[in-house]
Amino acid sequence: MQFQIQAEMTYDFAERCEVLLLLEAAHGPDQTVRRERLDLNPAVDVARLDDPSTGERRAVFAAEGRVSLRYDADVSVLDRDATLEGSAALAIRDLPGDVLRYLRPSRYCPSDRFESFVQREFSDLSGGGKVARMMAWIAGHVDYRAGVSDATSTAQDTFVDRAGVCRDFAHLAITLCRAADIPARAVSAYAWKLDPPDMHAVVEVYLGGRWRLIDPTGLAPIEGLVRVATGLDAADIAFMTIFGQAELVSQSFAIREA
Repeated sequence: MQFQIQAEMTYDFAERCEVLLLLEAAHGPDQTVRRERLDLNPAVDVARLDDPSTGERRAVFAAEGRVSLRYDADVSVLDRDATLEGSAALAIRDLPGDVLRYLRPSRYCPSDRFESFVQREFSDLSGGGKVARMMAWIAGHVDYRAGVSDATSTAQDTFVDRAGVCRDFAHLAITLCRAADIPARAVSAYAWKLDPPDMHAVVEVYLGGRWRLIDPTGLAPIEGLVRVATGLDAADIAFMTIFGQAELVSQSFAIREA
């Protein structure tokens, strides 16, 4: 599928500071960026800190006063097999070395505190069947509702509150999978058919020897996700990290089928 994506945002920076931007579509085996452009106003020098191993695109720049930016891209997304049923979970000894880190607890995903719950609720299943059942549990017990969580909320908070937004659904899904010894990680993406349009947080689980995308909210089709960043949790995939203080003036995201 072919997609056109766009992001626009304006921030006021009280003092000069550096900004890490994770807004550009990743270059990877399941998607190809055919055209892209990143413009900042006023124009500033941008340092590229792209990751050649993951295809993740990282821009760093210094900002002061009012800064506006716009990103446009045309991206081709290949067919993705998101099938869970019948996908086996590998023994830990058989996992690739770079996958092991996604078994461990992280700031927003305290999976070690959910091991008893996962054992009690899902011990009769394995692999993709277990992951599917855990996603069904989240869908049946957690409401999608804004205003319940904030930037400090963890999967444990979401488990208690039983409500949250996409990052909260993603954190809880990751936490349950890791508690079941299934590697899981967070992914930020432009999401086709997401209403209202926004940067979307979804999940990847490692099953059957490869990563498989899942949207725990069920709000966006997997074939319409344009990957941006990947990491342990929301701390790794934030589209903008400001090393200082700033005030949001406006921002918008858009994706449409080309």
